[in-house]
Amino acid sequence: MKKQVLLTLILFTITICTWAQIQTPEQFLGYKPGDRFTPHHRMVDYFEHVAANQPNVKLIQYGETNEKRPLIMAIFSSAENMAILEEIRTDNLKRAGLMEGEPVHSIPVNWMSFNVHGNESVGMEAAISAFHSLADPNNTMTQEWLKNQVIIIDPAINPDGRDRYAMWYNQKMNTTLQPDLQSVEHNEPWPGGRANHYLFDLNRDWAWQVQVESQARMKMYQQWMPQLHLDFHEQGINNPFYMAPAAEPLHEQLTEWQHEFQDIFGRNTAKYFDEIGRFYFTKERFDLLYPSYGDSYPMFNGAIGMTIEQGGGGRAGRGGFNAVGDTVTLSYRIEGHYTAAMSAAEMTSKHSDKLLEEFSQFYNENSSNPKGKYKSFVIKGDSNPTQVGKLLELLDKNGIQYGKAGGKSGLRGFAYQSGKPESFSTDEEDIIVSAYQPKSVLAQVFFEPNPQLNDSITYDITSWSLPYAYNVQAYALESRLDPAGAYEAPAFSQNVAGKTPVAYIAKWEGTRDVAFLAELLNQGIRVKYPEYGFTTEGKSFPAGTLLITKGGNEYVTDFDKKVTETANKFGISLASTQTGYMEAGKDFGSPNIRIIQAPKVALVGGEGTSSLGYGELWHFFEKDLNYPLVNLELAEMGRYDLSDYDVIIMPSSWGGGLDKNAKEKVLDWVRAGGKFIAIDNAVNLFANQEGFELKTFDTEKEEKTAEEKADSLRRAERLEPYIEGERLAIAGGTAGAIYQVDMDETHPLGYGTGGKYYTLKNNSSKYAFIDNGVNAGKILSNDSYRTGYIGFKIKETMGGSLAIGSERKGRGEIIYFVDNPIFRGFWESGKLVLSNAIFLVGQ
Repeated sequence: MKKQVLLTLILFTITICTWAQIQTPEQFLGYKPGDRFTPHHRMVDYFEHVAANQPNVKLIQYGETNEKRPLIMAIFSSAENMAILEEIRTDNLKRAGLMEGEPVHSIPVNWMSFNVHGNESVGMEAAISAFHSLADPNNTMTQEWLKNQVIIIDPAINPDGRDRYAMWYNQKMNTTLQPDLQSVEHNEPWPGGRANHYLFDLNRDWAWQVQVESQARMKMYQQWMPQLHLDFHEQGINNPFYMAPAAEPLHEQLTEWQHEFQDIFGRNTAKYFDEIGRFYFTKERFDLLYPSYGDSYPMFNGAIGMTIEQGGGGRAGRGGFNAVGDTVTLSYRIEGHYTAAMSAAEMTSKHSDKLLEEFSQFYNENSSNPKGKYKSFVIKGDSNPTQVGKLLELLDKNGIQYGKAGGKSGLRGFAYQSGKPESFSTDEEDIIVSAYQPKSVLAQVFFEPNPQLNDSITYDITSWSLPYAYNVQAYALESRLDPAGAYEAPAFSQNVAGKTPVAYIAKWEGTRDVAFLAELLNQGIRVKYPEYGFTTEGKSFPAGTLLITKGGNEYVTDFDKKVTETANKFGISLASTQTGYMEAGKDFGSPNIRIIQAPKVALVGGEGTSSLGYGELWHFFEKDLNYPLVNLELAEMGRYDLSDYDVIIMPSSWGGGLDKNAKEKVLDWVRAGGKFIAIDNAVNLFANQEGFELKTFDTEKEEKTAEEKADSLRRAERLEPYIEGERLAIAGGTAGAIYQVDMDETHPLGYGTGGKYYTLKNNSSKYAFIDNGVNAGKILSNDSYRTGYIGFKIKETMGGSLAIGSERKGRGEIIYFVDNPIFRGFWESGKLVLSNAIFLVGQ
């Protein structure tokens, strides 16, 4: 018996020793942190090593990137806490009212995210070092902190962008440290490593969840609902270190405690920086307004969200000279992030009870007494059903509850479409989003018609209201309006192949319908659309409706089966008719029934174009539409054989865009029948150019008046204090102002819009209506303004300006989008208008 006990003790001792044998990053990787950039797969290897040798670490792969890299997170705490980890997780859901019951344990969750921007390259290196120190069982200080918290480390939110940068840099770097910023290793080529595979900025995607990385991460976030979230970044090499507290504008929904803890963290971190003589700044530049950041989104979910910004970025590489001649090294930058991570763990441990208390209070108070002006939001059921469905998908992703309205009369609220208070009533198909729910704050922020802007100098857009982004009819009420019951989406009845009709008929209302068209074209099925509305067999349909006719598709094997199965795949309810003779409108044999030729589409990218704008279009074709796309380089446009393409899309560009030779080649291609779509700053290729209709001013008199006014302002401003320079500059710009655009529904660009569209204006461009062309989308007056910041110098000029238009050149056409119609992939209603330009215009 004694021998058995002794053997058990020996085995237990051996096990403990084995678990404790964690290699340092230097031992495992074979180099000191800061000597080079670690490839993503080697970071994963190290995290797996620690998890395999430390029982208090749980490693989870929560997703996979577009380039098939694993998305991982490490969850760890004390042995006692890890034994009840699932209970700690569900306790948080109970505190937020997202799960029934009362929490049992008092352990907060501290979540740290690194490398959301791939070439803010210190992030993953710092994550490795911080992970080792926090998980190391021999580190008595961190092990004491872990008794009072669960820590989640996501070492690389954006592995694809991180490896794009790291692989390039490791190939280009000198073995001997070379801090000269003119050296090639300090100058990334286009598109850089900031964004993910599809060149999306993942730090702007927390709320919208357009990208796979965001979708996977947010599923995990909703399961944990942490009390603290740190988002680690880098800024320019000439900046020192930024940490919370955040800058103005601070959203009015934030609580005193959220501000207070930011200050607690900032002061504690500053103490450590002061000890070693490091510089830092707080309360500047990085605000908390736009809801889709890695700091603001957690804030609106009751956590303490904080951005951490180390000076350096991709430009610094392993080490680079800053403006004063100091060498900013990678190891120095790791030290900054490491210190902030340790400070956060320390303060979470010290204030664990208060963090949980305030988190619970956040949800209890907001769900019972919402802080915002508007307490309820009504989405009209007779709005575009495709867009309503997409909007509800977004609410589901964010855990925002909604229900059916039922019939209620005598209501009054802010009408998004008119921008004014109106009386209205609801019916059974309408949807209510009440602020009296756990996700109260997030719901109010998503739907708020006009966010309060207490400082016009902001880091991002100032308006994002979902009824505008999805172009649905909606109202915001200052009073409580509870749902009458659970909302049930209209049931979809499967289409069944039977006797072939003269035509299958499908609505044209949103991205789902465009994806349906794209798949039909990919299968070689001929599709048409009418230029006029029509009525057949007692049913009426508008211009732009899709017609899949028997005539012209006789060669398609299993035609009916293919059409109905494709419609079922996308949830499209097909109508049909057994005659081509219309009761009203043009017969199906009319020349006004247009055939949609499957266009061969090319997208221009490369140095000189917006990588983000390019990525949005690339992603739209591949993920929303699954439609073939050729990617061309801007610098090579002069040598391509453009005759292979029907449509060329140019995202926002600068520096003149196409050179003289390439521009003339493109124009020859347009004259021969090509369709060129210019977006945002790309319209400057043609604006105010001889031979083109797009002009900034309608008349010489108007231009002269504007010049005189600008000159008068310039003379007045030169006497203003120097410190006011930034504010004076933004008075001539905009930061995401929303304008109503009146659409011409008789033109293909206006099909499916219902006559209105809301543009998100992120530039100060203003153009007169076109004389010899199509003014398809118009900002008719200054009353078309709805919300968001736009400087006083340009606000009064936007009325009477073009938003979307086109002009003919020979047999082809140039289409102008003054603003980006699919901004960050979440401006859903713009996808339909862009699709009109791609598939319907010029057919």
